[in-house]
Amino acid sequence: MKKIFPVIILLITLSLIGIIYIQVNWVRTMVENKEEQLREKVSNAIASVGVELAQQKATFPSIKNFRFKPGEAFHPTDQIFNELLKPTTIAQRFTVNEIAEKLQKAFNNVGLKNTRFEFGISSDFNLITYELHSPNFIQVAEDTIHNSATVYLLQEASGTLINNLTPEEALCVVVPNFKSIVLKDLRVMIMFAIFFTLVIIAAFYLTVRTLLQQKKISEIKNDFINNMTHEFKTPLATISLAVDALRNEKVSQDKQKSNYFSSIIKEENKRMNKQVETILQAALLDRNEMQMNLFPVHVHEIIKDVVDNFKLQLEDKHGKAELHLNASNDQLMVDEVHFTSLVSNLIDNAVKYSRDHVHIAVTTHSSNKNFVLRIEDNGIGMNKETQRRIFEKFYRAHTGNLHNVKGFGLGLSYVKTMVDAHHGKIRVESTIGKGTTFTLDFPFRTNHELTEDNKQASP
Repeated sequence: MKKIFPVIILLITLSLIGIIYIQVNWVRTMVENKEEQLREKVSNAIASVGVELAQQKATFPSIKNFRFKPGEAFHPTDQIFNELLKPTTIAQRFTVNEIAEKLQKAFNNVGLKNTRFEFGISSDFNLITYELHSPNFIQVAEDTIHNSATVYLLQEASGTLINNLTPEEALCVVVPNFKSIVLKDLRVMIMFAIFFTLVIIAAFYLTVRTLLQQKKISEIKNDFINNMTHEFKTPLATISLAVDALRNEKVSQDKQKSNYFSSIIKEENKRMNKQVETILQAALLDRNEMQMNLFPVHVHEIIKDVVDNFKLQLEDKHGKAELHLNASNDQLMVDEVHFTSLVSNLIDNAVKYSRDHVHIAVTTHSSNKNFVLRIEDNGIGMNKETQRRIFEKFYRAHTGNLHNVKGFGLGLSYVKTMVDAHHGKIRVESTIGKGTTFTLDFPFRTNHELTEDNKQASP
């Protein structure tokens, strides 16, 4: 599993990168195609207007309105030819509104009804000066990044009578915010592409997260099985040896020895029952089936009893426990059994994760609202990662070369659950090599408050 897992992550990552790359290229190609289609439509619309204007440019000017000054000699032939030879431009023949109407009609014919445009007619092909232009043409023509310009040369057909007699002209049409128009037309497709890309990324994240969780669960399961096997194997081996000893005739005939080995079997049996009870208790906590029986209890008495129970273990490690029970009010509404187990787990944890000459200080103090319990030891301490995960179920801190620590990793998880069940708070402070301090805060709750809570909880 350890070797396959990185390969799976790598394959999924490569697949995700490939899919996103294809999606991005597809969107880019789609935008480019749409831009090309839009440019073609604009070019067709402008070309249709340009052809019409070029045809108008190639026609003879009308002479029906020729007027002569009084007393001027009439030379009709010279007058006509002079007028014909006089340069005529599109700007002189049409107004801005007339050309705008022609362009709008052409845009409508190619399906660009709501497309905004600006235009100008230049008297030279270099597009330096414009004889005629729409109001905002100069402004939009300067922005070549966001706007698209199309130029059509207004040249009369070859072979006409006035070919090459009129000035060169060009029609320039600018479509503002060209890319915005394209993106607006494709917004639905782009939104779908982004949405499905996000779905793929989310699926990738959930897949990796699930794999990591499964890996973690697998490791926890293996650790739990190993711990449970070790915890049960030792008492079973002891019971087996005691039974074999009882079968010995010399032992069976010696009442004192028989009682000794019988007491060993009983103690190991109690030890196994305690381990089974711990596992069953954890299962009940998982299903939220733990029943709390809250009564007013003097917790100082509980603390004293628990510490007394650890005297032998402390003596074995040449250690001691000091009590500084300074709380003026130690009466709390608690479940006596679970609160006792809570304190016992913390003391047990301090003893297990300490070397010789262990020193445990249990301190209490109270305020008007809270009872504070502080358990401090001079044990091996914890790093930041362990402090962060210490209350996770089945998690056990790495103890380096200290291999005598037993358990399932359920003690502190149970403590956290019980503290929460009593509406309390718990925090841990620790330094490697110096020790650990657990601080618990419990609110004072009266019978009246419990009764009110029960009423609110009742349907």
